[in-house]
Amino acid sequence: MSRVGCWGPWFLQSVAVLLLSFMLQPNPSLAYVLKSCTILYSENRSTLAGIKVDCIQRKLLVVPDGIPRGVTWLSMFLNQITAIHKNDFRYLSNLTVLDLHMNSIAHIEDGSFIDLVELRELNIEWNQLTNLSKDLFEGLWKLTVLNLGSNRIRIISPSAFGSMPSLQTVQLNGNLLTGMTDIQNILQLPHIDYINIANNPFSSFETKHLPLNMTSSLRGLQLSSTGLTIFSITTPVFPHLEKIHFDGFSTNPVMKVDIPEPRFFRNVTHLYFTFHCISFKGMSKLLESLVSLVHLQLSYTEKWINRGLLKTACSIPSLRSLDLHYNSVVHIDQKLTYCSQITELDLSQNHISNLSSHSIQSMKRLRYLDLTGNYLSSVPGVLNSLSSLEILYLSDNYIAEVVCLDFLNLTRLKELYVLGNIISKLDGCVFQNQKDLKVLDLSHNFLLELDNRFTINLKKLEFLDLSDNRIKHFGKGDFKSLESLSCLKLNIIEDVHSKIFEGLYNLSLPLQMDNILSGLQLLRNLTVYLNIPEGYKGVDQNYSQNLMNLPSLRNLEIICRGIHCSMPVHVPIHFLKIMKNLEHLSAENFHLVEADIDTFISTPQLKSLAIRESGLSDLNPELFQPISKLEVLDLSRNNLKSLDFLAQASMSNLRCLILFENKLTVINHNIFHFLPALTYLDLSVNPLTCDCSNSGFLLWGLSSDQTQIANVHRYVCTYPLSERGTMFLDIDLHSCWMDASFLCYISTTSLVLLTLLTAFGYHFLHWRLVYAYYRLMALLYDMRERKRNKPYRYDAFISYNVHDEAWVHREMLPALEDERGWRLCLHHRDFQPGTSIMENITEAIYGSRKTICVISRHYLESEWCSREIQMASYRLLDEKKDVLILLFLEELPEKQLSPYYRMRKLVRRSTYLSWPQAGRHPGLFWHNVHRALESGDSHDDNTHFLSGPAL
Repeated sequence: MSRVGCWGPWFLQSVAVLLLSFMLQPNPSLAYVLKSCTILYSENRSTLAGIKVDCIQRKLLVVPDGIPRGVTWLSMFLNQITAIHKNDFRYLSNLTVLDLHMNSIAHIEDGSFIDLVELRELNIEWNQLTNLSKDLFEGLWKLTVLNLGSNRIRIISPSAFGSMPSLQTVQLNGNLLTGMTDIQNILQLPHIDYINIANNPFSSFETKHLPLNMTSSLRGLQLSSTGLTIFSITTPVFPHLEKIHFDGFSTNPVMKVDIPEPRFFRNVTHLYFTFHCISFKGMSKLLESLVSLVHLQLSYTEKWINRGLLKTACSIPSLRSLDLHYNSVVHIDQKLTYCSQITELDLSQNHISNLSSHSIQSMKRLRYLDLTGNYLSSVPGVLNSLSSLEILYLSDNYIAEVVCLDFLNLTRLKELYVLGNIISKLDGCVFQNQKDLKVLDLSHNFLLELDNRFTINLKKLEFLDLSDNRIKHFGKGDFKSLESLSCLKLNIIEDVHSKIFEGLYNLSLPLQMDNILSGLQLLRNLTVYLNIPEGYKGVDQNYSQNLMNLPSLRNLEIICRGIHCSMPVHVPIHFLKIMKNLEHLSAENFHLVEADIDTFISTPQLKSLAIRESGLSDLNPELFQPISKLEVLDLSRNNLKSLDFLAQASMSNLRCLILFENKLTVINHNIFHFLPALTYLDLSVNPLTCDCSNSGFLLWGLSSDQTQIANVHRYVCTYPLSERGTMFLDIDLHSCWMDASFLCYISTTSLVLLTLLTAFGYHFLHWRLVYAYYRLMALLYDMRERKRNKPYRYDAFISYNVHDEAWVHREMLPALEDERGWRLCLHHRDFQPGTSIMENITEAIYGSRKTICVISRHYLESEWCSREIQMASYRLLDEKKDVLILLFLEELPEKQLSPYYRMRKLVRRSTYLSWPQAGRHPGLFWHNVHRALESGDSHDDNTHFLSGPAL
């Protein structure tokens, strides 16, 4: 390769990088490398629109720059931002969700949200706001949800919510509001649906403080009894109110309830109470006024329940749902007798150890029952009286055995959750009548075997969880009849009958390496937990064909567990041969030797490939060529040291590349030109080198408006040692283009150019440059002498060639010095010894009134003579004085008069003296010389600079 070929592109690239490094500033339209945030990857995103930006818990002090304009979801939760400024969210016109909660925001400039014209949800909970000004929310005309909870808001401008006509939900809990007037304007919003003002220092909530003719569209109201002493609805302000939620604490004062007209609450359907925030009598009266109540929640209200409040509640004909969780009620028997119309009952997290036969048997309509987190030691027999039950939770109790009679009459049961008990035995007939059962969760128990427990009637079962039990053996027909099963969760098992899954169509299950899957022609999802035995050397052909005879498989996950997972595993070519429809393949902790290049030749539909924690150090690019549709490639926790394989891997559709925790030190940014669709790149936890070898990659990341380098602001330098611990983004790009090689290149290039220019100038412009030099010297001398104002030392300086010296002594000196007494300056006689020639010439020309140039062929060939005449001609042109006399000793053709002496031009314009033309009249010749010497320095416009007429 020629030197030009090596240096040329590098130089152009260097210049481009240098220019871009100055130009690259955080820009809302680009900036895909965010120093403090992450753009969340989405497999369904093909454009920049609709992206989500995560700035959660990044120790931010201000809103970061460079957020892409197309963002629709932005979270800055749990940071240290203290203020929001007017331009912080400029250009983010597509944003629909903005989360700022749990910061330290004490001030928001008016108009800060004016560009957020599409914003639907705004969360500023847990900050330090104290007041809401009139223009604070300007521009948020599409906002529907506003959370201002847990601030210090005392003052709300009457027009603060006027710019949000679409607002439906407002959270103002945990602030310092004191009265109804503070929320009046919120209640008057045209679409307001729910407001939460709990934990504010309201002393009363009374509608009489609102305008008499006011009505609100409010449907949900949440408040607390903290300091609230009066709850009074005396005017028809809330004709649409449906849900009321009272929060409280055990130490709250008793609140007085005043609802003189039950019609004011005729539409209330849901009532939630926590703790005893009003008196028993007041609560009873309140329930009597709720003629349309459907759902009632009473938590931490044991006193009311023990005093018989449920009798009053269940007397409401419309009541259908009763939630009594967290009440610590031990004996609930007689208290539910009157609740026969209930369809949903929640008794979770109480102290119930038994349900008597008459406790809930009257609830013939009950469809949902939750007994989670109690002290039941067996399945209550009374459940068999609930023939309409569809969903039953018995989780987290102390049930040890389930027998045939436990669910005998629950023929409509669809979901059964018995997880988290101590069940070690299931009778064979337990689920014989559950023909409609779809979900069965028996996880986290002590089951040892199934013994054909699922062979009868569970034809509609779709989800079965048997994980975290002690089952190690399965029989041939354990799952045979589960023809609708879509998800089966098991522990790692030791022994499986070859026909155990025969007849199943669609399931996802973990298996051990020694299991055999056959007959599952419709299986779509499979998770395999491998337990590699000691001395394992690879998957033989017959075994792998039996294991992977799954033509309909779409998703395959292989996870190795055990102490021998670090052993290299050979994957044969035919491993995936049957899986022509496979779309997602994941292998984890599965240490591979080099895979054959035809491994994926039978899986052209593969879209997602993950090979994590598998010891890969190098990959053949031909391995990926059959899977041209690949969109996601995850090679995390391997030993990759180079990405060169990507350049030839033909992955034009790849959008997500994850290389977390490898051995990459230098990233060649040119690799990513071969991945035109790449939008997400994760290189976290790699030992990156922070010097100029990675400057090209960093610059590419900073300038890319398509590919996001995830979490790049957290990348830490590993090399060189002097930079260890510093941040990767702090690489000084400018210094990278001023290294020794670059300076050497610039110096060499400059030297070459200077040599070329010098040669060109010497060849074509030599005399012009010399002339310019002498003109400069003369100018400097003339300026110096003018300041001194010295008189002339000589009448004339004689400029001649040494070859003409005899003529000067024989003819000129006698005629001018001896006869007329002119003071002449001759270089061989009058030049100052020890002074430079140029300085002597300049002194002689400017120290004489005239300069006589004795011109001959030898004169034209002399370098010093040329300098003398050039200096004299410069004085002639500069001073505009008649100071130059040209005296030709011989006839010279005009073409021999070099234009560089400017003589040719002067001869054409003016007269001159010619010795050959003097002929036999030398007296006349010297007479003309005397006339030229005698003439003054000044001249008019018609006088030529050259002295004497033409002969």
